[in-house]
Amino acid sequence: MARLYSNENFPLPVVEDLRLRGHDVLTIQETGDAGRKVPDEGILTLAKEAGRALLTLNRRHFIRLHRDHPDHAGIVVCSVDPDPAAMAGRIHAALGACERLPGQLLRVNRPSP
Repeated sequence: MARLYSNENFPLPVVEDLRLRGHDVLTIQETGDAGRKVPDEGILTLAKEAGRALLTLNRRHFIRLHRDHPDHAGIVVCSVDPDPAAMAGRIHAALGACERLPGQLLRVNRPSP
């Protein structure tokens, strides 16, 4: 199972569901870094230093950071989904299909209606 670091705006119900599926998810709130206005590059560094892939809804910025700084522990960018269980299920499936997470960018999108 994956070691993940969730960004400040990431939904806690999805984090909790991922934990139930066996993933080790640490939130930025749990590290005490929430509310400190850490720039995105700093968030990516915090995740890398913790040996965790970043889990975020901030797609545009982290896709750019992946391109500019590919030496990271992994980035999972997700689109917002009002169904936390469905969102966690898609993330879990994407992580399961990824052979090697460091340096990878995984895009987890909500299906079109």
